[in-house]
Amino acid sequence: MSSWHVLVEKILPYVVKIETPSGHGTGFLCLYNETSTLCGIATAHHVIEDADQWLQPIRLRHYHSNKTTLLKEQDRFIFGNSDSDSAVILFEPSVLDFPKDLIPLLPSDKVLKIGVEVGWVGFPSVEPNTLCFFSGNISARQGHRHSYLIDGVAINGVSGGPVFYAPTKEDTGPPSIIGAIAAYIPNRTAGAWRGLCARCVSFP
Repeated sequence: MSSWHVLVEKILPYVVKIETPSGHGTGFLCLYNETSTLCGIATAHHVIEDADQWLQPIRLRHYHSNKTTLLKEQDRFIFGNSDSDSAVILFEPSVLDFPKDLIPLLPSDKVLKIGVEVGWVGFPSVEPNTLCFFSGNISARQGHRHSYLIDGVAINGVSGGPVFYAPTKEDTGPPSIIGAIAAYIPNRTAGAWRGLCARCVSFP
């Protein structure tokens, strides 16, 4: 798709790197409350699970402004779901320069068809300070897990990164965020060690 660079530029102001004492991952701005006094960062649950369980600090680095904030246990509230590997971190948005308007989430009643191309960004562990772009195609929909399987790469550190979709000519509406990268499914059988695909958990 020739216009991925345009979509990536629109996504970048919403992306954060999430650092904990046990590692790092990626997240993105997904909500404000009615008064905009709280914002929510969506990510994969396993990215923040240890920090949440052990009341450890979480550092957020806003990629677009390079500003950081250290959220101690009393500075945040986390909604986590280990079954779907999804989480949202709530905190006061004034500490980071986030956009005032959100990129819409794909409506929960809209299901992407197999073969549709999607993109995602994140901070891979091989280059932990570099935001990288990836793309692939929808391989399957797992309705019971509210997720998609994607023929693409999700290196450690990319977990929690936003997966986004550009409407085709037959479709209408603005680009949408589908969900967050939750896992990479590796090939554990003999032979080539290429994994099946990444898993994207949606936020219904």
